[in-house]
Amino acid sequence: MSAASQERGTRTTVVWTPDWPVVAALVATGTPLHHPAAVLAGARVHTVSALARREGVRRGMRRRQAQAVCPELVLLPADEDRDARLFEPVAVAVETVVPGIEVLRPGLLLLPAGGAARFHGTEDLLAERLVSAVADHTGHECQVGTADGLLAALVAARAEQRVPVGESAAFLAPRPVSELLAAAVQDERPVAALIDLLRRLGLRTLGDLARLDGPQVYARFGEWGSWAWTLARGDDLRPPARRRPEADLEVSSAVDPPAHRVDTATFAGRRLAEELHTLLTSHAVSCGRLRITARTDTGEDLTRTWRTDTGGLGGLTAARITDRIRWQLDGWLTAGALSRPVDDDADQREPVGIVRLTVTAEDVAAAGAEQGRLWGGSSGGDLRAHRALDRVQGLLGGDGVLTAVVQGGRDVRDQVHLRPWGAQQEVARPADRPWPGRLPAPAPATVPEEPAPVQVLDAAGAPVVLGARMVLSAPPALVRTRTTDHRIASWAGPWPLAERWWQDAGPRVRVHLQATLMDGRALLLAAHQHGWTCEAIYD
Repeated sequence: MSAASQERGTRTTVVWTPDWPVVAALVATGTPLHHPAAVLAGARVHTVSALARREGVRRGMRRRQAQAVCPELVLLPADEDRDARLFEPVAVAVETVVPGIEVLRPGLLLLPAGGAARFHGTEDLLAERLVSAVADHTGHECQVGTADGLLAALVAARAEQRVPVGESAAFLAPRPVSELLAAAVQDERPVAALIDLLRRLGLRTLGDLARLDGPQVYARFGEWGSWAWTLARGDDLRPPARRRPEADLEVSSAVDPPAHRVDTATFAGRRLAEELHTLLTSHAVSCGRLRITARTDTGEDLTRTWRTDTGGLGGLTAARITDRIRWQLDGWLTAGALSRPVDDDADQREPVGIVRLTVTAEDVAAAGAEQGRLWGGSSGGDLRAHRALDRVQGLLGGDGVLTAVVQGGRDVRDQVHLRPWGAQQEVARPADRPWPGRLPAPAPATVPEEPAPVQVLDAAGAPVVLGARMVLSAPPALVRTRTTDHRIASWAGPWPLAERWWQDAGPRVRVHLQATLMDGRALLLAAHQHGWTCEAIYD
């Protein structure tokens, strides 16, 4: 990156919905919006609502510190997919005013201000109509700011200001360098590290940074320093990339006679795959998901959505579309999902045929316009890994490659859900529901298929046992495995858990304990009627 390649700041309007991760989490969980709330990323607070800030809760606080400051604080899990999904109605509402936008991240979008302001009269009128559209269509509040350059527009949106043309550098000059965090799209850690370095060097305001010489900044701080210097001057690396709303592309075909076998149905699916790939190519678009719908001769519609390959149009061939259709048809026809009782006899069933097959390309966008990471799209290693998994799945079948996703549950094993690579079906137990007795975040990194038996001893070498009131007999001091002993440096808990109390055999009772060993490793231990087991390992 060189200073000569950088463009002057584009007149940009930013629409900002404050504290969006908290708002989205409250909406998803049905929690009243008047409760103080915060979103946790790991063990620290990531986003704080306005009510929680009034009580003294701040971003970066540890969980227990935040709860000590505000005992009634509602803590919610971070979920980027949820944030993006619930933000889409806001983006659609903005597009009723301005037809092309760029979503920087959930809660924040931008658009070129020049043409939009001329169409609506002035920048102030544009801001009023954007705020009204979001409020009318979604019920959410938003703030709008306009300035030259991305960073100035972001800061202006927080202050609900319109910065006059050519004055962005002066507008930013007195503001602290911490404002650069607002422009971090993906990973904030490099930006936070740069801000800390700038402060230690005495560069505390954006004006201090902007007054430096560009080549010297690049030589001393690298690409991140050059990026920050460009934004601090009110310039842009690029203008906003306007999102072009694309309609979903759909192909459909009747299956006559009805298909009861996978090979027969796949033959029809192959023709649809070729038609859809031709449509995508002719429209110069790519898609993020494929929706496969089958209608049976009983009138039932079965639908499943699959994620497509990363890397745009070049990664999605007709053969790969066919593979996903075949895997899904195999799951429906072979697994017995398509069958019905014979003469109302539940023990005897006959197969149901497929009479229509439909394939829809969703999340359609112009080819090459996928919004990538801050410094570019997915790496070559990412693409090679994705395509290698696709090839293995093509050899082994749809269920031959499984990926783990988090679902709801109290036990660490209950929270692991395996689904086929690329499949997008919802988990059986949503993770954002309340799960009383669930272990606090963060979740362990490694969960063995079966828990390993261990012994937990106290300082005197006596076994630590679980009492009738689910209380430990003594503080744990040593974990003994089959091969060696491990001293416990610190521990947290215990967290009692009683499940299935309604069963004749009695409730399933156990106590979880988090223990940090002297060598730095952390274990999740469980005490139950059969002794102790190591349930999982933390990073």
